[in-house]
Amino acid sequence: MRSFPEIADDVATAKRISDADALTLLRHPNLHELGRLANLVRERINGNRASYVVNRYLNYSNVCILSCQFCAFARRKRDPDAFEFAIDDMVDAARQSLADGITEIHIVGGLHPTLPFSFYTDMLASLKALDPSLILKAFTAIEIRHLAERIHKQPIAETLAALRAAGLDALTGGGAEIFDPTVRNRICRGKETAEEWIEVHRTWHQMGGRSTATMLYGHLETLEHRIDHMRRLRQLQDETGGFTGFVPYAFEPENNQLAHIRRIGALEELRMLAVARIYLDNIDHLTAYWISTGLPIAQIALSYGVDDLHGTIIEEKIFHMAGASTPAAMTRATLIKAIREAGREPVQRDTFYRTLRPESVTAS
Repeated sequence: MRSFPEIADDVATAKRISDADALTLLRHPNLHELGRLANLVRERINGNRASYVVNRYLNYSNVCILSCQFCAFARRKRDPDAFEFAIDDMVDAARQSLADGITEIHIVGGLHPTLPFSFYTDMLASLKALDPSLILKAFTAIEIRHLAERIHKQPIAETLAALRAAGLDALTGGGAEIFDPTVRNRICRGKETAEEWIEVHRTWHQMGGRSTATMLYGHLETLEHRIDHMRRLRQLQDETGGFTGFVPYAFEPENNQLAHIRRIGALEELRMLAVARIYLDNIDHLTAYWISTGLPIAQIALSYGVDDLHGTIIEEKIFHMAGASTPAAMTRATLIKAIREAGREPVQRDTFYRTLRPESVTAS
């Protein structure tokens, strides 16, 4: 096992660290040293900028055939709080947000047993018709597999091609959870395997598409499981280069079957973010998901390797149904203020982390 100074020397010279090195960093007792090391990587890749996206979340339905143990979002069709939005309702919501300047709509839902494939293509086409420049970031890997195998009954590549023709611009990174099969069987039994999640993203990347990568941690996994998860992401990124950013978030232990687990603290979140920045040397951007961390911790994370605070979001359901007490939306001005207070240069980005506007003056 190598010492922290030995690992730090390699990081300072942009050498890739090993899995064992990453485990050493996760166990390193001095969080501030870890943060300084992560910031070397952040500055090398992204300079002093910190980004955000003006976006809106739309969940078309929470009806789902799965019963993941950690999930507080999914419902059966007969449940009184199950919902299914009509396409016209989603278009109306998107139209209202377009007036506020959104550049992205983020769309996920449950694995609905009966909605036809045409619902999904019509939804994408109708939203895209509002504004061709509006970027539609939609669907988790398990949703894609559900559509391909149960609804559209076509191979994954053909299903993705049909969705892209209808208006799909990018895939979300959701559903990755933790890749280890033993843990996966305990927290999301029946969901796709790690290999199946990776297959969807590999296929999309090979088609020229981009996506984000995620990790849900702070439940039944070990530190070794976290490293294994990131290793598989790093390997796929070496192969395809298709991931735009990494978004790790902590498990919310309320209103689900794992409610007995105590939520991890802020220091562990900062430690995880810092190690992710150092280890994932081939994924350019690291997001502190303020819906999960809360904005104050996300702001502090900008000094622990993070270069992105996600977005305005407007209407988040999945984390809040699991007990998150953070706001369901954030204004652009608030994000800009948080970034400036952290000593970073705020930049509005698009889905693909391309700069739309540097915030040289105070935003309203």
